Amino acid sequence: MTIHESAEDYLEKILILTERNGRVRSIDIVNEMNFSKPSISIAMKKLRENGYVNMDRYGYITLTDTGMEIATRIYERHKLLTKVLMAIGVDPEKAAEEACKIEHDIDDDTCEKIGAYYNTHMEQA
Repeated sequence: MTIHESAEDYLEKILILTERNGRVRSIDIVNEMNFSKPSISIAMKKLRENGYVNMDRYGYITLTDTGMEIATRIYERHKLLTKVLMAIGVDPEKAAEEACKIEHDIDDDTCEKIGAYYNTHMEQA
């Protein structure tokens, strides 16, 4: 499944906001990502058309099963990569920024191997 990095970022943000607030509307994404309302509106329309999100009549956005699968994968990568970078001494804020860049490009197999290594060697330290 091919999905653009920006779509992954939106799906991840919807997941994070849902976990934090319980419900998500477009304005929440605008406020969180500092993008314009029209940009978010266009992005949500594309995500709906591609089957990644649903929007109810009140404007609440939920992830479809496919959207949730992608968002969870990206968010788990983000958390893992942030922990790994922090474990090697990168400042937490910088680690989160760098993890965001890496999470989209890293191969699934490579990410799994990093996770296995981290769980075996770094968590015990």
